Amino acid sequence: MIPDVKKIQVLYQDLHVGTLQMDSSLGVCVFEYEKSWLAGGFSLSPTELPLQSGLFYANKDKLDGVFAVFEDSLPDGYGLYLLDRILKKNHTSLRELTPLQRLSIIGNGGMGALTYRPVMTDLQTQKELEGEDRLDLLQEEALSVLSEKGSGDASLLYYRSSNSGGARPKVVMRTANGVHWLVKFRHTYDAVDIGKTELLYMKTARECGITIPRIGLIKDRYFAIERFDYAPDGQRRHVLTASALLKTNFRNQDVDYTNLLALAGYLTQDPGQVEEMFRRMVMNLVAINKDDHAKNFSFICDDGKWSLAPAYDITYSPAGSNGEHATSLFYNGNPGLDLVLKAGTGIRIPESRCLEIIQTVQSVCEKNLPQIARLIG
Repeated sequence: MIPDVKKIQVLYQDLHVGTLQMDSSLGVCVFEYEKSWLAGGFSLSPTELPLQSGLFYANKDKLDGVFAVFEDSLPDGYGLYLLDRILKKNHTSLRELTPLQRLSIIGNGGMGALTYRPVMTDLQTQKELEGEDRLDLLQEEALSVLSEKGSGDASLLYYRSSNSGGARPKVVMRTANGVHWLVKFRHTYDAVDIGKTELLYMKTARECGITIPRIGLIKDRYFAIERFDYAPDGQRRHVLTASALLKTNFRNQDVDYTNLLALAGYLTQDPGQVEEMFRRMVMNLVAINKDDHAKNFSFICDDGKWSLAPAYDITYSPAGSNGEHATSLFYNGNPGLDLVLKAGTGIRIPESRCLEIIQTVQSVCEKNLPQIARLIG
């Protein structure tokens, strides 16, 4: 039986940001900033929770009455699947839990800097893996759990995943020098060399001029990417996905690249970062990464200043949704050159610069991914 939770304290680097509770009559979450945070903190989400006193009420018709900024801390995909398995062993299910109970399960084990108290310690004992010795074991456990043919240890996998999202199995790992990594395994439907494919794609993205974290391949098969939610000094950073900032459910695939370009401009006030968002859009179109939903783009807030997070989850994904990109462009799931240029010039990137970016990305992708690259025309 999962204990009831009446209130949640939201913390940032152990500082009390505010309090979250449920309004049972309305069926929505209510949030209020702590006075000390109002005096010296920053807005957790400028599009949803501006830094001001008073009560904030979540939208009942969106995200089950949860604020998008906090829903972003909850697992999805693989992590959600594992958590549901664990809860069923505890004679309950995700459907029966309130948003506050779900956040108390996350506790301090999620991605980004936000943590939640009270912590449901019976379920959340997440620890980072140290060293590479157990990766093969965890890969086999993941395949066993996902195939539902074996008795794989869902708890072990969940606690190692740090509630991360996405469909593919993964674990968090810390190396001897204190660097935090996210290591991906293959899913039951993935090719054996999926790690090498993602490494190639991410290297190609970097060659195209896209900012990416440090990457690598462990044991010649496990793709690893450095966690950008940790600062060099080891402090955790406040990170939100575009899905959270746009207050949308990424599964609905109702975000357009024009929204992402506008969001980059609004948050960063930096034309260079808007241009990088345009470059990432072009890369996804050319390299046929149709799994380009709104949770695959993030922003980092350092002391109240927002910037575009390094790119991640760029890989070959041709299926998409009915063959179309998860993020459309002017509501077109497979846009051509005319719409790409319209989007760029609409956000004040000169047409000549748009064409230069497109040519660079296409040239690099044709060289590195000759069987895959698509020409935008």
